[in-house]
Amino acid sequence: MRPFTYTAARTVDEALGHPATYLAGGTTLVDLMKLEVLTPEHVVDITALPLRGVRADARGLTIGAMERMSDVAGHDLVAGPYPLLAEALRQSASPQIRNMATIGGNLLQRTRCGYFRDPLTPCNKREPGSGCPAVQGHNRGHAILGTSEACVATHASDLAVALTALDAGLTLRGAGGTRTVRLADFYRLPGGTPHLENGLRPGELVTAVTVPALPWARRSAYVKVRDRQSYEFALVSAAVAVNVTGGVIRAARVAAGGVGTRPWRLPSVERELEGRPMNQATFEAAVRHAADGARPLAHNRFKAALLRRTIVRALVRLAG
Repeated sequence: MRPFTYTAARTVDEALGHPATYLAGGTTLVDLMKLEVLTPEHVVDITALPLRGVRADARGLTIGAMERMSDVAGHDLVAGPYPLLAEALRQSASPQIRNMATIGGNLLQRTRCGYFRDPLTPCNKREPGSGCPAVQGHNRGHAILGTSEACVATHASDLAVALTALDAGLTLRGAGGTRTVRLADFYRLPGGTPHLENGLRPGELVTAVTVPALPWARRSAYVKVRDRQSYEFALVSAAVAVNVTGGVIRAARVAAGGVGTRPWRLPSVERELEGRPMNQATFEAAVRHAADGARPLAHNRFKAALLRRTIVRALVRLAG
């Protein structure tokens, strides 16, 4: 780890007064600093900032960015009304990490691509223009949707997938004031600039996550397929919520993880579900085009079929 200067901010305004890298739970940043993948000159500790609390009103749910993942997963305002959020959080990382990691930090975590995390190999995310060895290299865990010749790394956050399905937003605060942005618009496709991963402006902080009121989100689920049951990232995941009346699906929300360079909303699957009976035949028909536009690589061609099966599995769970 390279030398750096350190400041502990006591207020949001004090934190914004420092052009620096922010430290919250540290579960991603410290690892990458040890590997010298990230080498910030100045680190601002924001753990004392009052960006906490879980609140609900007629407009929906608000979660402070500094809330710990484990606390949010067990909160009554989350686990009951939005079970897919609780499930996504509980299936993330390990208990030790969930007890430290923050909601805001989870949404900003960097990819787990092995080439990105190895400073001895080229990586366009880490060093723009150096190349993407994953395209021709070991790419079993990499993306098949939203990729480019410059980058095929998957987005790592389980929570972001669940929030994308629910059309959640972020509250961002910078020197110029506060603004809100839909999470689906926040993450960028890699294109030719994969080092620009999101719409966060220099010096901005994520202060809160907002989830619109969606009473029927109580009927929701998060299914994660991975190589082991703990401390592992998704090969494929599916976040699903459905509104069912009289055995017919009136509305649906579907998003996928492990397959895209950002959390991947699937409006085509949602449209195919709506207005149809809540049964296996409907599910199988709705997912036929879930992987349309995929660009599989040598070692991850299985992900297209696994994506369809994972969505069906999530819907079957909701069907009881």
